[in-house]
Amino acid sequence: MTKRNPKPECLLFDLGGVLVEWDGIEPLVALTGGRLTPEQARRFWLESDWVRRFEMGRCNSSEFATGAVRELGVDLSPPAFLEAFRSWDKGPLPGSFELLDALRPHFTLACLSNNNPLHWGESRLQELVARFHRSYASFEIGLMKPDPAAYEWVIADLELEPSAVLFFDDNPECVNAAQAAGMRSCLAKGPAMVRQALGELGIEVG
Repeated sequence: MTKRNPKPECLLFDLGGVLVEWDGIEPLVALTGGRLTPEQARRFWLESDWVRRFEMGRCNSSEFATGAVRELGVDLSPPAFLEAFRSWDKGPLPGSFELLDALRPHFTLACLSNNNPLHWGESRLQELVARFHRSYASFEIGLMKPDPAAYEWVIADLELEPSAVLFFDDNPECVNAAQAAGMRSCLAKGPAMVRQALGELGIEVG
């Protein structure tokens, strides 16, 4: 690391798609009978009014399911949609625990996740979250990526300069928003890509 680009103090991770297997795109395409393209389904989870309400703690799961079914126009009961929604979170990706365990002694580890009470409460996810020094779930802080306020909130809570934070996310919108907030950021899909990105920055992972 050069003085101009020093070793980061904090590694900040998105969860779904980076350290956790989240399969909400192809199933949503199928659920809509192909009316949504994969890109539209991906953006649904970032832009849907009902997703945003739920993942910012502004409605309960029943209200979310009812609203999402209506918004998507699918022939499915809200309870059935909610059951499917829960199943799309498959738990930590292989290598996630090992990656965090190797990094934890050397960095402040934190996560910033667009999340909700249903997925956040899963025991395997909580095992992963326990590896972080700080955790920021959107439904708890009331802020959601890629909104600038979410990054500003995390930076303030960490009490670090934005440039001291290196952020990993699988959505380009969130990576770009982190950069706009002054963080260093990398697009990463899975632990192997995180390791590769760290290696390119001269950070060896044991």
